[in-house]
Amino acid sequence: MKKVLSLVLLLFILVGCNPSEGPISTVDPLVPAEGCSQPTLEGGWVCTWADEFEGDEVDLDKWNFEVNDYGGGNNELQYYTEKNAQIVDGKLVITAIKEDYLTRDYTSSRLTTKYKGDFRYGRIVVSAKLPTGAGTWPAIWMMPTLNAYGSWPNSGEIDIMEYVGRDPQNVFSTIHTEKFNHQDGTQIGYDITVPTAETEFHTYEIIWNPGEIITYVDGVSFATFRYTAQFNQDVAYYEAFPFDQDFFLILNLALGGGFGGTVDDSIFPTAFEIDYVRVYKYDYGTIDKEVPSNIEDLQISQLKNTIYWDASSDDYGVEKYAIYVDDELYDFANLNQYTFDRLVKGQSYQIKVQAIDFVGNASEISQILSFTYL
Repeated sequence: MKKVLSLVLLLFILVGCNPSEGPISTVDPLVPAEGCSQPTLEGGWVCTWADEFEGDEVDLDKWNFEVNDYGGGNNELQYYTEKNAQIVDGKLVITAIKEDYLTRDYTSSRLTTKYKGDFRYGRIVVSAKLPTGAGTWPAIWMMPTLNAYGSWPNSGEIDIMEYVGRDPQNVFSTIHTEKFNHQDGTQIGYDITVPTAETEFHTYEIIWNPGEIITYVDGVSFATFRYTAQFNQDVAYYEAFPFDQDFFLILNLALGGGFGGTVDDSIFPTAFEIDYVRVYKYDYGTIDKEVPSNIEDLQISQLKNTIYWDASSDDYGVEKYAIYVDDELYDFANLNQYTFDRLVKGQSYQIKVQAIDFVGNASEISQILSFTYL
């Protein structure tokens, strides 16, 4: 008991709970990554990882090559090699070729940043020109680094940009989760018309905050994915929105498969060109000025032993929520839902919640919710 009380006291010392006290920054200002041609963006964004593709070959300190004929689990037709990706005139060029290669009739490339660039929240901007021809399927997307919630689709997938040559000019952005995925016919996705996608470079981008992912083309938003606890009371939050873990980037040009469709052999060679990849994070230590809003709406969920609440608002986002049981710090939640699993069956408890932002500022502790553990 004494140890827990000391932890609670330490939490109050670190984060405070009185808005009049102002922010208590526990985060150092960010330093832009070397080699990023646009080190900052308006709104407090700082470039923390980038590849401008200025060298003579792919930077293996930043990228991994996948070499296989797996087909991505989508019945794709290509063999992924290293030779199909080259740096040409300051751009990464992934070229798909019609050729007999080991077990396949086509070759292409797929690059990932896994363990070399793993990200949680932020802003990802990629400038790219898309290939031409039926059967092509280029993508800019993200997969979970550690599969914290299980294998696909349980730990999530973020498709920043997908394009299929059989449906020219339409760009897609989609998420896949345990609750929302194409195998069950429940996936959530959007599309936008980009008439010059195959002839000009465009920026494909997401802003990823806790509980929210927004997709942009050339700075125009067209897809918003947002976790709403009230509408997802049937499942734990991570079954609907598992995007509170590290993800890595993937650039690839697939051929055929369930989405790519029939391949037109007259199109080869055809190329997916990437001018740059830039990853930004908020410079919280410099720009965060507000304390998160108070939580006054704790409710018991339809899901067993689970509570939820409306997300707290903050000038630059809430990182986590402190969960209190009978005035003692019990745990933290990444989103605005929590399932208890270490209480005594049949016993009633007094539950409170507090929002904490990315520099450690905290809201006042919520009103009390009476809760019986089942």
